[in-house]
Amino acid sequence: MAVNLKGRSFLTLLDFTPEEIRYMLDLAHDLKAKKRAGICGNMLKGKNIVLLFEKTSTRTRCAFEVAAHDEGAHVTFLDSGSSQMGKKESLEDTAKVLGRFFDGIEYRGFDQEVVEKLAQHSGVPVWNGLTDVDHPTQILADMLTIEEHISKPLNKVKVVFCGDVRNNMAYAWMYGCAKMGMHFVGFGPDKLIKGIEKKVLNEVNEVAKETGAVIELSSKPGCLAGADVLYSDIWASMGEEDQIPERVKLLTPFRITEETLAATNNPDVIFLHCLPSFHDFETTMAKTQMDLGYDIREVTDEVFRSKHSKVFDEAENRMHTIKAVMVATIG
Repeated sequence: MAVNLKGRSFLTLLDFTPEEIRYMLDLAHDLKAKKRAGICGNMLKGKNIVLLFEKTSTRTRCAFEVAAHDEGAHVTFLDSGSSQMGKKESLEDTAKVLGRFFDGIEYRGFDQEVVEKLAQHSGVPVWNGLTDVDHPTQILADMLTIEEHISKPLNKVKVVFCGDVRNNMAYAWMYGCAKMGMHFVGFGPDKLIKGIEKKVLNEVNEVAKETGAVIELSSKPGCLAGADVLYSDIWASMGEEDQIPERVKLLTPFRITEETLAATNNPDVIFLHCLPSFHDFETTMAKTQMDLGYDIREVTDEVFRSKHSKVFDEAENRMHTIKAVMVATIG
């Protein structure tokens, strides 16, 4: 059956069938190959795209802008200081206005409800660049990277997410693994495992029944055995400094180290990270916290720079998968 995603919003992988996700990944592989071959595209020629950013980003903004430019689209960027959305103008009114100007809207911010309302009222495809509970474009990039470095099909791959198992990346991975029939393990403190939203667990377990996915949660290092992918995310973002002492104490046992790699019993295990990462002390925040006695690294520099690390391939793949999403939905 042919896949047609024209006019669809991309808010969460839960909205898509495995076949539709497969289609976007295949399209991303194809578009990446064309870019590498120097073949310029025009599948978004004449299209106008707006990027709404309430949260800052390096990779998401650059990926959308370069991907749009590659295929001939024009991009407008609006941060929270450049728009009246939610301040002097309601979200609904803003969505209706932007839908008259643009062919597609990207949103990166906090509340999932915002991206859902933009999709409800704008009349054009809306793409989720990150919210507090999901990050679907990142998961597509991660899956593309896995397919480039692991010979197994996705439904034979085991992903272990190490650290805060109730953050947006852990949730997004649960959604992606459930949809694609993968084996997901959330490896983190019991305290945080208990904090995972019941709604999320119910949703992914229902999907897993249909796809054969395995969704596990554990605080025991034994769960690392057989992992094909180790994944991590930062423990503290800017503005969360007051939580760092407690977070470091809670999450240090789940830092990815060379010992963690060895515990997988897989010499070909790869390390992935959505970035930015605290893996050394070359950032202001990591230096400041280390001076206070807190090592906020979620992964050691040895692992981050090792042959197992594919984080920069993964970062590049944000562009190719985001391009695929835009081409599939408005091209």
